[in-house]
Amino acid sequence: MRYQFMGIVLGLIVLTSVVDAKIKALIVDGQNWHEVWPKSTIMMKQYLEETGLFNVDIQRSKYTWKAKREEKFLPLAGVGETEDLPKSKTDPDFKPNFSQYDVVISNFGFKAANWPKETEKAFEEYMINGGGFVSVHSADNSFAKWKEYNRMIGLAGWGGRNSKSGPYVYYTNEGELKYDHSDGGCGVHGPRHNVYIKVRVKDHPITKGLPENWFTAKDECYATLRGPAENLTILATGKDQSGKAPTDRHEPILMVIDYGKGRVFHTTLGHDDYSFEGVDFITTFLRGTEWAATGKVTISVPEDFPEEGKKSSRPFKLKE
Repeated sequence: MRYQFMGIVLGLIVLTSVVDAKIKALIVDGQNWHEVWPKSTIMMKQYLEETGLFNVDIQRSKYTWKAKREEKFLPLAGVGETEDLPKSKTDPDFKPNFSQYDVVISNFGFKAANWPKETEKAFEEYMINGGGFVSVHSADNSFAKWKEYNRMIGLAGWGGRNSKSGPYVYYTNEGELKYDHSDGGCGVHGPRHNVYIKVRVKDHPITKGLPENWFTAKDECYATLRGPAENLTILATGKDQSGKAPTDRHEPILMVIDYGKGRVFHTTLGHDDYSFEGVDFITTFLRGTEWAATGKVTISVPEDFPEEGKKSSRPFKLKE
């Protein structure tokens, strides 16, 4: 009986160790111009947990924006009543304990209210001391006046950003990397379409093993992004081939940034649920999140990743 009890105790210890060994991820959201945000948060959470590598929590502003098109996902995303806010409201109680997590993923967006100053400072310290951060799609529209946030994500769009925010960064059609300090606004995109992606850094852990080029699921190709661009590496670019492209160049799509001892993965992909179903989005998001958390990537490239010059999607099935 004693040996049986000891076996149970040892089993519990091993189980606890396995749970503790998982990467602890936090998704923050609540104020996103894209009405899909409750569903996209659930999609990212499920994608991460299906790898077996992550435990994922969600924390959001109590002043959440309505997402009428995806109301059925509100309870699943832990959202109670939401407000249809004409102007952004700062939530003074939004104070995640970032130090409990290996990586923070932002599903905030355009016109999101500023975080409390105390929370901004806590996040800066978390990143400087070696935290991980993932900026998804319109998270790079957020917090235009927060200097350190702009340094973290490297490049950004909209929010009143201009030439004072930093240069435009892009690749020319001839393959030259440009830092363009000309005047102009910040942030634009053409119609949603299958964006042409070209890998620029083939030996980074996130992009290693990916084809040189492919097409995304239907998405937006963000263009005219600008920012501090410090310690920035563009892993892959996108070329708008919709026929109504706002620029004739290759725009940053997948990026990594060093901030203090912290690591940032920045993807501009992820406009809608069909965008989140792209196998390229799923794969680069998972690999980018693991890299931001640990500095390495163990998640393999799946067999259904789009081949050269092709696209691939995986219909999302919510786990009961």
